[in-house]
Amino acid sequence: MEDTRDPPSEFSEGTDSLNRTEPSAAATSSTASPTPTRAGADGRRIAAAFARGSPFTAFVAAVEALIATVLLGVHLTAAPAVVALVTFAVYTVDHVADADADIASTPDRALLARRYGDLLMVAAALAYGVAVALAVAGGPFALALTLLPGAFWVAYASDWLPDLGRAVGVALASVASDDPIADRVGTGVTDGGRSRLPRLKDVLVVNSVVVATGWAAALTFLPIAFAGAAPGPVVAVVFAYFFLRSFVDAELPNVRDVDADAAVGVATLPVVLGVARTRKVLYCVDLLAVGAVTAAAVAGVLAWPLVGALGLGIAASVCITALAGRIDDASVLGVAPDCSYLVVGVAIAGLSLVG
Repeated sequence: MEDTRDPPSEFSEGTDSLNRTEPSAAATSSTASPTPTRAGADGRRIAAAFARGSPFTAFVAAVEALIATVLLGVHLTAAPAVVALVTFAVYTVDHVADADADIASTPDRALLARRYGDLLMVAAALAYGVAVALAVAGGPFALALTLLPGAFWVAYASDWLPDLGRAVGVALASVASDDPIADRVGTGVTDGGRSRLPRLKDVLVVNSVVVATGWAAALTFLPIAFAGAAPGPVVAVVFAYFFLRSFVDAELPNVRDVDADAAVGVATLPVVLGVARTRKVLYCVDLLAVGAVTAAAVAGVLAWPLVGALGLGIAASVCITALAGRIDDASVLGVAPDCSYLVVGVAIAGLSLVG
């Protein structure tokens, strides 16, 4: 559990700067107790940071699950609710676990996570518990898929792999301490547990592939599991669409976090390739998504109106990617990518109303 004590840069009177100087004695005496206006402003900042975080991501995930339900042609089930609850839980835990590393890129969210870390972890546990309870009613396949994002997070962001590497290194060193080869292996593996077995979150491209795979699997197969439907050719198309789109969604916020990631040794495309080249890579990924859904329409797997709706979302994604490195407020890149799914959701809703 992360330390949830208030950091020195907590919300307080005077200034919002994370590197504020200490006030003078006169200023201290005159501002010893914050005014109601200032307290209200801090409260709004905290509420806004919370709303822009896990709750918003969970809402978008529910919309994605609804989109997948329509694309797959199955009836509406509890899958969107389960996806939303799991998303809220996983992202809340991730925000609390990475609060210290995120303080430079997303200060409001990081301060919220440190101040209310215990409460957020309880909320995350309750959300995942409700999701699992709903999944039990959907059957073993639905339950396994509900547990999948949590398992991916353990492998992706936790210190489980580094700790395993450290344990293996210690075991090797203790069993064969007189063997020079074993000594070298043990030393390499136990160097902080990271030289041989880093967190997947710290590995270039693998980090985004893991995220994309986890969410694509949940979004594609949970509606099928809850509906009890048989998979068809459209399943591959839906999985490919959400995998490619989720990869872009995972890398775009890394542009915002490039300095923080570089400081802690997390390898992302913006850190390794630079922002300009990252934009080109993400354009290509979105073009692959266009090719996948267009091919599906030509083959008769997807209806052209649905492909048009998906195309609107991809077009929005390309426009958002074009902003990377070109806007002053880089925090937009943490929210805007998710909004492309809202565009798709509105378009599909419009199609259903038109008939």
